[in-house]
Amino acid sequence: MYELKTLLPEYDIQLPACMYPMKVLNNSVASEVIKADACSSSNDVGSVCARQEKVLKQLQDLKQQMANIRASLGLCEKGSQYNGLTSLRNGGLREEPLHDIVINGHPNFVPYALLALKNAWKDLFTIDVRTFKHSTMPDIGKDASEFEKKLAQVKIDPSKPKVKVSLIWKNCEHTEMISSPTMYVPIYGEVNIIRYLGRVGPEEYRYEDLPNCNEIDAVLDICYQLLRCNTTKSRASMLRALNLRLGKQKYFGGDKITIADIGVHSSLKRLPAITPKDLTPTLTEWQKCVQLVTQL
Repeated sequence: MYELKTLLPEYDIQLPACMYPMKVLNNSVASEVIKADACSSSNDVGSVCARQEKVLKQLQDLKQQMANIRASLGLCEKGSQYNGLTSLRNGGLREEPLHDIVINGHPNFVPYALLALKNAWKDLFTIDVRTFKHSTMPDIGKDASEFEKKLAQVKIDPSKPKVKVSLIWKNCEHTEMISSPTMYVPIYGEVNIIRYLGRVGPEEYRYEDLPNCNEIDAVLDICYQLLRCNTTKSRASMLRALNLRLGKQKYFGGDKITIADIGVHSSLKRLPAITPKDLTPTLTEWQKCVQLVTQL
């Protein structure tokens, strides 16, 4: 071990003569100071609480003013219906406000379900569909043009809850829906789009809590397979499965129309290879009932 040399010499610091030492406070004075500080702290807390109550009152008044303005303009109260609170009717899931959605579709595969749902829900819920052309699709053809005209003919009720849909005619292989505004999260297939709209649409068409929930899903699965049949034999097999599912019921969901009926009706409309001769008498009678509701 080596001894280090002193780098700085030791200095004797002398305090300046202009500084005065503080006198020692006696116990009585110190006690009075503590009491004064305690009273001051109590007054500060009370003041903060009073200001907080005032701000909360102003926010409540502002909320009421905004509600009155919305009512005077005839705007729907979607915020109160989809307020992000936990709901018991959908298994305790958290309901979030509806975002605008985008659907990319090819004119050769018109998503007739949008028109059917818009007609079926016109007294309960509004699907505001606006169509656009992608640069890859300069001409959309006769069927898609007729579809656009029928969409425009359905009146929109501003007092009803609403979801905005942008339908983009595009040269794409599958009908796809983008449900997230911040990330590209596609939902492929018209049947799955129907399932999504059925979950966010009017309560009368939400089927998760129904006893025949699995039956409705099974019918939609048959629709998905039907749209992908390449032969007459496979299409006939799917039609027999639908006829068996329908049985003697008026609709696939029982006595009331459900999104299963919307899915089947749209799928049959999309397949020109299936003619009325291919349908059984039961399916033909069912189709007439659904046409009265969907006007498709």
